[in-house]
Amino acid sequence: MTESTIDCASPLHPRAVEGLRLFNEGKYFEAHEALEEAWLDEKGKIRDLYRGILQVGVAYLHITRGNYNGAVKVYKRSQRWLKDWADVCRGIRVEELRRDSEEAINEAMRLGETRIGEFDLARLKPIRWEEGSKKQKQAYVCDRCGSEMREKNCKVICPNCGNRFDCSDLNIYFD
Repeated sequence: MTESTIDCASPLHPRAVEGLRLFNEGKYFEAHEALEEAWLDEKGKIRDLYRGILQVGVAYLHITRGNYNGAVKVYKRSQRWLKDWADVCRGIRVEELRRDSEEAINEAMRLGETRIGEFDLARLKPIRWEEGSKKQKQAYVCDRCGSEMREKNCKVICPNCGNRFDCSDLNIYFD
């Protein structure tokens, strides 16, 4: 099981949830602060996802303030942190965020530095994610062959190589 797979199967940090809500309200500075707290508090690769999201928020903040150069610079940096994540991680639709932020920055670049003030703020799309109250399907990857494992009757079995875990073993391998 890869580190990012484990990271994606875990719940969102509470401050990350708050950061996503603030982001979706267009409060990009406040979202940055909340996501930064989650980033500092977390361990592992998930920090990169939080960093990427908060930097998209900073790029959007620069767009709202008419700072073309800042928006382009921070957007490019954000993509470095978002590029290697699964399409959905911790319920966050990462691929959709990448696509939406790319469309926004492309529009900003089309307008250019002199016309950035004409940017239609409706192009700054919210982040879609499933909140923790909804049960998320756990994904397991076989540590022997890398195939996705299947869960059935409190057993996790690799259909490729037969590797298996009992549910009581899961906290040893996946917590």
